[in-house]
Amino acid sequence: MTNQTQREQSTGHGSFERRDIRTAGVLYFLGGLAFACLIVHFVVRGLYSQLERQNEAQQTPVSALVTNAPRDTRHLPAEYKGNYEDYLNKNFPAPQLEIDERTELNKDRLHEEQTLSTYGWVDQKAGTVRIPIDRAMDLIALRGLPVRGHVPAQAADSSGKEVKGTQ
Repeated sequence: MTNQTQREQSTGHGSFERRDIRTAGVLYFLGGLAFACLIVHFVVRGLYSQLERQNEAQQTPVSALVTNAPRDTRHLPAEYKGNYEDYLNKNFPAPQLEIDERTELNKDRLHEEQTLSTYGWVDQKAGTVRIPIDRAMDLIALRGLPVRGHVPAQAADSSGKEVKGTQ
């Protein structure tokens, strides 16, 4: 074996494969590949439908408390038109799992924000109202915080005895 390179006798063309691949061979290969994909598709579909039937036969009821549960709970019936909350409230007993944690948390935050930033009654019979936080801070800045009167350390009660005061 030699390490010397030998130049090819050519007329200026680079060295590459000079034979073309036949188009018929490529088309036959693609057709066979498509046919194999179809066969695999139908085999897998049949396998999954067999497993689904076997699973449905072994499936226990959703709950003993649910009397009108649909056969397949993975899909909403057409009467609910995609409203999952109505479907759960009508067909499943409480307590239920959260449907969408982010949305439920946002609802709670909006309710808190509404409570903290608006006027409203806390107890209408007692005459207690709530005011927005910004307004409460303005009132405190304007009027100051309420303070207790000064209580001396020792005060005399009505009988003349000395009693320790509280702070």
